[in-house]
Amino acid sequence: MQEISIIVAVGKNREIGKENNLLWHLSDDLKRFKKITTGHTIVMGRKTFESLPKGALPNRRNIVLTNQNLKIDNVEIIHAKESLWSIITPNEKIFIIGGASIYKAFFNDADTIHLTKVNASFDADVYFPDFDETQWEKIKEEHFSANEKNEFDYSYLQLKRK
Repeated sequence: MQEISIIVAVGKNREIGKENNLLWHLSDDLKRFKKITTGHTIVMGRKTFESLPKGALPNRRNIVLTNQNLKIDNVEIIHAKESLWSIITPNEKIFIIGGASIYKAFFNDADTIHLTKVNASFDADVYFPDFDETQWEKIKEEHFSANEKNEFDYSYLQLKRK
């Protein structure tokens, strides 16, 4: 059975982006994202893909879910959520990396959420779907203070569906 995980960083009000950009820079959290997703499959929407500074993320299978007819080097394009199930292998680890509509589409399929909570509020135009954290078991929780590489205090939580 595939393992489906959501990986996301949110502000205090579930903010995740504005004008197709991240709202903060947390170097250590980006390193954690790389460590967690490297060697696995990442699924994202077209806008999230377009926001990546260097295109396809290396050492990962990049899949973009979009309505548009695109061809992108080192990226597999699917046009419907259901198409994903036919192109992945039974033991593949899948990470849903955004944006909001992709998170929403796969939320009920997710077994795990890797959730970074940034301790600040932001002006945003994209938000992570609201969800009931009591439906999830907290497997891990770590707190970090702002420093020269991380502009805000933040927490990292790993949640498992109950």
